[in-house]
Order: sequence, then C-alpha cells, then structure tokens
Amino acid sequence: MTGTDFSEWLRGRSDEHLRALVTARPELVTPVPAHLDGLAARACSPSALGRALDRLDRFQLAVLETLALREGPSSRAALLSMIVRAAPGTAAEEETGAALDAALDTLVTRGLVYGPPDALLPAPGVPAALEPPAALGPPAAEVFRHHPPERLDVLLRDIDPAYDGGGQADAGRPARQRLAALLSDPATVARLLEEVSPQARAALDELVWGPPSGRLPSARREVDTATAQSPIEQLLARGLLGATGEESVALPREVALVLRGGRVHRDLSPGPPALDGPVRDQELADRTAAGQAFMFVRMVEELCELWSVDPPGVLRAGGLSVRDLRRAAQLLDLPEWAAGLVAEVAHAAGLVAAGEGEWLPTGGYDGWRIKATEDRWAVLAAAWAAMDRAPGLIGERDDRDRPLNALHPDLRRSGAAQTRARTLAVLEAAPPGLAPTPESVLARLAWEQPRRRSAPREPLVRFALREAEHIGVTGLGVPAAHGRAAARGDGRAAADLLAPLLPQAVDHVLLQADLTAVAPGPLTTDLGRRLALTADVESKGGATVYRFSEQSVRRALDAGHSAGDLLAMLERHSATPVPQPLAYLVTDVARRHGRIRVGVASSYVRCDDPALLDEVLADKRAHLLRLRRLAPTVLASKTSRAALVDTLRAMGYAPVAESLEGDVVVARADARRTEGPPAARAPANPGLGPEAAAGAVRAMRAGDSAHRSRRPPAETPEGQVPRSPSTATISALEEAIRQGSRVWIGYTDSQGHATSRILEPARMEGGYLTAYDETRATVHRFVLSRITGVAGYDSERSETPGERAAGVD
Repeated sequence: MTGTDFSEWLRGRSDEHLRALVTARPELVTPVPAHLDGLAARACSPSALGRALDRLDRFQLAVLETLALREGPSSRAALLSMIVRAAPGTAAEEETGAALDAALDTLVTRGLVYGPPDALLPAPGVPAALEPPAALGPPAAEVFRHHPPERLDVLLRDIDPAYDGGGQADAGRPARQRLAALLSDPATVARLLEEVSPQARAALDELVWGPPSGRLPSARREVDTATAQSPIEQLLARGLLGATGEESVALPREVALVLRGGRVHRDLSPGPPALDGPVRDQELADRTAAGQAFMFVRMVEELCELWSVDPPGVLRAGGLSVRDLRRAAQLLDLPEWAAGLVAEVAHAAGLVAAGEGEWLPTGGYDGWRIKATEDRWAVLAAAWAAMDRAPGLIGERDDRDRPLNALHPDLRRSGAAQTRARTLAVLEAAPPGLAPTPESVLARLAWEQPRRRSAPREPLVRFALREAEHIGVTGLGVPAAHGRAAARGDGRAAADLLAPLLPQAVDHVLLQADLTAVAPGPLTTDLGRRLALTADVESKGGATVYRFSEQSVRRALDAGHSAGDLLAMLERHSATPVPQPLAYLVTDVARRHGRIRVGVASSYVRCDDPALLDEVLADKRAHLLRLRRLAPTVLASKTSRAALVDTLRAMGYAPVAESLEGDVVVARADARRTEGPPAARAPANPGLGPEAAAGAVRAMRAGDSAHRSRRPPAETPEGQVPRSPSTATISALEEAIRQGSRVWIGYTDSQGHATSRILEPARMEGGYLTAYDETRATVHRFVLSRITGVAGYDSERSETPGERAAGVD
C-alpha cells in the first residue's frame, strides 16, 4: 500500500474517527488542510510523525517498531506471537493480548498504523521516522553498500559453499541481496558462529541489543576466513560485522534478529514499571506537607517584606547576586538553594520583579498577601508547576564557566515545565502512602516517553522532587492529597484540601520582661506584620521569639506609629501585661523621637530646643554636613534630606523627616513597589475541543468533496452584503460552528472591496476564522475584523462521503 492508499483509508474513516485523529494530533489541523489528501500528507511529514512518536509509551512504540520491521501487511495474531516472545515470563498471554489491542487501537486512532485488522501497515514515513528501530543496526544491503564487487565476491565464497561466483544460481540476483538473504537464515548464521572463537562471539553479543555499531581502526581492511587472526577479523571475514566507514563497523540487522532468537525487543513489559519506595502513613504525610506548605507561604511573604524595605540590586546581566542570595538565606534561615527557590517562585507568581535596578515586590503582592493561606499556597504551587525555569541550577556554572544566579535569564530550560508536569503526574499516580524513589520515578518516565530520554531530564526530575517536598506538594516523600489536586491543576480543590490541615493562626503573644515576645504559633497576617515592624526575630521553631530594641521601636515610630499606638497594640495582643521595661523602652525612644526635624532647604534641621542644636553644631562629625544656623531653632544644610537624616541617626540622634508643610514624612515598609509581569499560568491544553475538531472535519470533508469532484464554486445570494454588529457576528459564527451549518457573510478583501461568501465555519482562533468557502471551493482563513456581517443560509446541505460512511445526516 502507498501514500495514496493511506489517503483513501483516511477518506473512508468516519467523521468520529477523524475527530479522534485531529484531537490526538492537533498540529495536523493548524491550519486546517484544504482536503483529506492534504491531511494525509501532513500526517506523514517527518515533523508531524516525530511529534506523534514522542507521545507513545514504550509498549506502543515497541508494537509500532515490530510492525515496521515486518515485510508486508501483518495480522494481529502475527504481532502477538512476536510480542509474547519479547516478554517471556513477564505477563500472561491474555494480558499481553489486551495490551496489544489497546496499543493498536491507539496507533490506528493516531494515524500511525492503517489498514484492515488482518493486514495492518505502518503509515507512510513511519519506518524512516523510527530509524533505528529497536536499537537495530542498518540492513545488510545498507552495511555492505559501499563494498566493492570483488570484496562481496570474497565474502560470498567464504559464507556460502555453493556460491560459484555468479553462476546460474545467482543469475540476475545482486550480490548484496544474496548476502542479505544468507545472513537472514538462522542455519547459516549458526554455522558461521560455530566457526569463530569464543572471544569473537562475546564481541558480537555486546552489539546484539544495542548499540549496534562501534569504532574500529582500519575497518575496511581486506580479510578472509583464511587470513583472519583477531576475533573482529573473524567476524568481518564472515559478514557478521560490516565496515560502514574507515573507522566504524556495524552489526547487520538480519544477523541481530537471528541472534535475538526471533525477538525484536528484550524484556518488553506491556505495562509501566511499578513505583518503588517506602510506605508511610498517608495522614501523617498530609499533615507534614501542610506544614511545609504553610512555611513556604511565610517564607515568600518574609522575602517580599524584606525586599520592600531593603531591595537588592539587579545584576548587569540580570538576576540576583550571590551575596544578596546568601543574605536572604540567612534572614529566612534557609539553605541557599531553598532561598533561591523562594525567590524564583515569588517571581514566577508575579509577586516580585525587577524595577529601576532593584528587585521589588509588585502591586500583585499586596493583593496576594490578604488572601487566605491556602489560597496563597495554591497560587504559588500553580506558578511553580508552570514556570519554565530550573531553580535547582542556582550556583552551578554554564558552558562559559559563569555562575548561574537566582532570577537570572539563563535559568530558563525549554523542558523544565513539561518535565515538572510529567513528574507531578507520576506522583499523582502513586498509591496512597507510597514515597516513590527518584530512581523509580525516572524509570516510569523513561517508559512513558522513551523517545524523550535526554541527559538534562534526570537532574530536572530530581530538582522537581526536591522542590515538591519543600513547597508542600509532598510530605515525607508521599504525595499529599492537596498536592495531587495541585498536580492536576485544580487549585480550588487543592486549597480546600489544604485548609483543614493548616495550623490555626494565633492573634496573641507572650510579652516577657527581658524585652522579648514569644509567639506560641503562627501569627495572623496583620499581627505578624505589626510585630515584625516593632521587633526583630531572634529565633524560630515551634515558637517564634521576637526581641524589642531601641532600633526596632524607632523603626515603628518612623513608619508613623506613636508610642500610644504601639503600647495599645501590645496590650491588645498580649496574653500577659506589658512588662515595665518594655513600656519604658517605648516611651523613652518616643520621647526622643522626632525632637529634631529635617526638611529641604536643600535641607534644614529644626528643633524647639536651641541647646540640642548647639550640641549638634559642636559635634565634629557634623562638619561634613556644612550646617549653618538660620535661627535659634533652625539649621540649614546643603546635603539632601535623606543623607542628613541618616547622618544624624548615625551620630546617635533620632530625627524624623519633615515635608514642606511641616508634617512628618512617614516611611512605610510597603511603599516601594514595581510593575511586574503577570503570574505564570499552567500551559493550556494543546488538544482541540470537541466543537473545534468537528468543525475542522466538516471543513476538510467539504474541501475534499470539492477537490475530488471538482465542484464549481457556488453562486452568492442576491441582495445587499450582510452587515451586523461585531458581537452579533461572532455569536452567529460560534453558533454555526456548533450546529455545523452554513452562513452567508460579507467580507472586505485586502484591496477594500466588499464581497459576499458562503461558508461552512470550522474554527475561530487568534483573530481568524477557518472555514470552507463554497464560493471559492476551498478552505480559507478569514480575518475576523474584515467580516462585515453574517446572515443565515437556508440551502439544504449535501451529505458528505464521510457522513454517508458513518450513516450520519
């Protein structure tokens, strides 16, 4: 059967089968082909076949390889006999038969195999796309293609005692074909193997299951059975190995198949390998993962709060410097790789971004932080799953020996998101309570996508497993219930499952006389922000310890709070009375706070106490400020207001900044924000929806009918060109796609001429309408903005060949 036969096979398929084909392989209808011959040609193109083969698992690929290696059509029974031999003892014949039926159904549905059940064939182009199939070398005719005739003659004389150098027995039969036939005979190969040494046989066994080629100096040496000395020369002299280059040899495919004993594959299992690992209590794992999820949300919040007040700089090449990452790791009490993950996920979720040379929180952070903890985690988990970056590479070096920094553009990896999604899918499929080992996850992925095995995949999978544990998708290595929902992309379900497992936030602390406050659990967001502003974290653990100091209290006063506000807040949220030393500290700092006020003159210093200004002027450290007294209570300076405030604070004073109106300038921790990119979202499903698939099939059927019958273009209706509002136009086209009906449209071409068309709409996407144009008898893409209006078309629609084959009106 040829490519024409494949087109006819497609044409005879029902519309339901064609919809299944384009749904499984959506790239075949992007854009929609004009007819079914175009669909067949596109389905057999190397790029389309490569994408389809990449979606096959190991068993499906093995079935296709077995079919491609057979000469001529094959029946299901013949395939089953070969598949069963390839999996001795691993599965019962009934199980293998059921798996074979499922694999053949998938291959036929995706257009990789065609023909009747008793005469199946690989689609045109599949054998070439599979090279080399089943780790087999090239055929003997290909291996010995460049051997001179005299060399082939010597080989045949040594292999076949009946060979007479081209007598009647070989009349009209090329030497390469005869050599291939001899090497395909098990008896001949067995006889040749008995003639070689055990060392030669061992070398041959190394090539049987692949790789089938190797390097050999002077591979084209001329040897025969009489002059062969080394084991390799013994194989070369008998055609069991062939030189494919000056320094390369290969095992002919026919010889390998004989040595494999009729098996195309070795240890072929019809099902995926089982996941291995320790079994733990699922409830304990869920609680552990919930605790990790809670801590990860708090780490992201703490990082954003830190960068709100003291943002790190953006490197010239992009990213975060090693020093800034190390500083963030110390403040968050995390390893550097975990701090880098926190920064990367916050960036992917749109919570931080680069703005004016600094990494700053975005406006989206303010909306995110007021959500419930479970909803905040769902946002972070979705951003992590969808991001195309590999945080695990932070600290490593690139090809030019440059370090890979956090948030650097070079951390992008094209396969990162897909590998992470596949890893999460494997975790979701794990039995409850099982903590899959990385090795078993890698083995499962290798079975599910054998053609996509690559060197970078293993580290990406290991990174994904480590990050899943830190983020809270897994706990103790076991996929949590909310983690499974997150792996499915169901953020709402993940948040609902996580909420009951989260620790309850407390709204009180225990104030102690040593100027510390103990938080007996996670604090509410509002109290946590207030306490972080007023005190510094001293230690973390089951309870967080905060320490009050003159600097921390002044920080709260600088943010606009008064001493009364601070003491009232502490009294309201303390389970114990406010200790006297803490009350003294707050009132004493507040008493001295703001006595000096700094404005713009370039800047000025104002104080109601002239003696205090005398003290400032007498201080030698104030010499660089170039202060000048304008009045008993006012000093002027040429330095900026910010520099003047910082210098006076360094000298031990507690000034505050003042506006032109004399009001205190409040420095809020959340005042610095930047515009960031939108949060990363999970990639959309690349498949087609049912309506789009049905529309594409209708358009191809109509185009194919016109293509085969050379149907003349239809006449356009008489009357004014349809005109309608744009919203009504879109709604009418969507309804026509759903109903499979034809419409009459007005259309303005590229020259501005108004025309009318009769269409069978197929799909709308990206500002274009794909439809079969009956007035031009072809499938065409129309710019939606040029459609002036839509009207119904009542002419009876003729039955398509595919609908007749399926029995559908």
